Amino acid sequence: MVHDRKEKNKVLKQGFLASRVPENLDAVIIGSGIGGLGLGVLLAKVGKKVLVLEQHDRAGGCCHTFTEKGFEFDVGIHYIGDLQEHKPFRCMLDSMTNGQLQWEPLENPFDQVVLGPPENRRQYPIYSGRTRFPEELKKCFPGEEKAIDEYLRLVKKVGRSIWLLAMLKMCPVPLAKFLVYTGLAQRLSFFFKMAPRSLTEVVNELTENKDLRAVFTYIFGTYGNMPKDSSFAMHSLLVSHYLNGAWYPKGGASEIAYHMIPVIEKAGGAVLVRAPVNRILFNDANEAYGVSVMKGQEEVHIRAPIVISNAGIFNTYQELLPKELQAMPAIQKQTSMMKNGNGGLSVFVGLNGTKEELGLKADNYWIFAENNFDELVEKYYNGKREEAANNVPLLFVASPSAKDSTWEERSPGKSTVSLVSFANYKWFEEWKDDKVTNRAPDYKVLKQTFIDSILEVVLDVFPKITRDKVEFIDAGTPITNTHYIGAPKGEIYGADHGIARFSPELTATVRPQTPLKNLYLTGQDVFVCGFAGALAGALTCGSAILNRNLHLDAIALAKKIRFTNVKLKEE
Repeated sequence: MVHDRKEKNKVLKQGFLASRVPENLDAVIIGSGIGGLGLGVLLAKVGKKVLVLEQHDRAGGCCHTFTEKGFEFDVGIHYIGDLQEHKPFRCMLDSMTNGQLQWEPLENPFDQVVLGPPENRRQYPIYSGRTRFPEELKKCFPGEEKAIDEYLRLVKKVGRSIWLLAMLKMCPVPLAKFLVYTGLAQRLSFFFKMAPRSLTEVVNELTENKDLRAVFTYIFGTYGNMPKDSSFAMHSLLVSHYLNGAWYPKGGASEIAYHMIPVIEKAGGAVLVRAPVNRILFNDANEAYGVSVMKGQEEVHIRAPIVISNAGIFNTYQELLPKELQAMPAIQKQTSMMKNGNGGLSVFVGLNGTKEELGLKADNYWIFAENNFDELVEKYYNGKREEAANNVPLLFVASPSAKDSTWEERSPGKSTVSLVSFANYKWFEEWKDDKVTNRAPDYKVLKQTFIDSILEVVLDVFPKITRDKVEFIDAGTPITNTHYIGAPKGEIYGADHGIARFSPELTATVRPQTPLKNLYLTGQDVFVCGFAGALAGALTCGSAILNRNLHLDAIALAKKIRFTNVKLKEE
């Protein structure tokens, strides 16, 4: 555990200089989010010399943290599932960070769902545990046992059939096409059978109880589509992801990049920041051979036999390719199948007081104006921006400081709260070209309206948090996201996760190999969103580059570790 910020910054903030670029690179990766860093580590582990380039002033993408008025804030890591000791996901992360990255479990219940206005507020705790989750729900909803059991059965069945999603992205294209166009994909995998069905449709068939419908669907905020536009298959992945619990990185989100970068460096590679890639370089045969980085007004060209983009499919295909390659039918086909995800809105609050004094725990609150999510969200998105700013219908509330056991020694007597919601990019677009630290007065007014109305909700739900305890508060809007994480439309989950995203055809078409030789994609847009989704994108991309199935390697590693532990116990 490193508490010394200077030490950490030496690793996370290595500025780009031509002299720092290693010789004879095996690959260059654009973007240091987990999809890029994770892939860099996987390649470094087999001896590849990799350069990861980041446009921001620190590495990590959505895993980065920033400090204001002495408070350290996480931007994107709130809770991660599937991290039990001997699961493949955990074993892989342990291996990728050489056992240095530690995880702490959240409370159980890990989520609290809060529905309705102050005068009629209902709160439902969500517990992890394959038996505890349904048992506790049944206590809240007597008479709904059948609906709860059936919901869980469907969710688990979808979760078990995710293997075909990975396979369609990794198997040879002719086989993938065969599975898609014969309809075998839907027949072989319950994931694809349920993918075209909306979350609303499935849940409304299970129960008439509106609060229970809301509790079944509350976690849609983790991928960003309202229930009627969400695929039941995608939703099931999230529910099953947290069925066995939720965790948070010990020491905060910056620990993730901090423990991955040395692995890349040990193999001769580097992770350099303030390195905005402005284009990918191609030869006359349309093969990628490197990237161009803007250093001041100069272009610095970096050659590498393999170029991998973790910048998202839209940035890659619409910003980094030369015009004539953007126009290729195969490229056009992929961009036309996808669309930008919804813009994210974050509010960061620094508080005076310990978690005990403020009534904060290692859990999350999902607060909704009412139980009719589809109507609420639709009305919000379609409304005028001033109206929307005063009526944010959903709010995710979490305290990063309460989740981290090392926080108290680093920042005694202080606490942080992170609030996340969504906002329409169009509401903010007119100010996108203003300087990020000094945007127009009317932008600040709109932003302040969002902050004030969101803070009202928090003060109401958390009685121990009072105005006089708020020492710092600021918000990040969709255009803030564009600046810091390079999200073209302020989205936090990459390309949209609506029903269309999960057709077998799109799944098989958007894969790590691009239509251009030597150019690969990694991260959220290759697989699904979130930390685990982007890392699955990295595994899928690494599999394509190294020509071996890294997903199976992760499963084998977990089995080996389990077997070793059983042996040790027996001895």
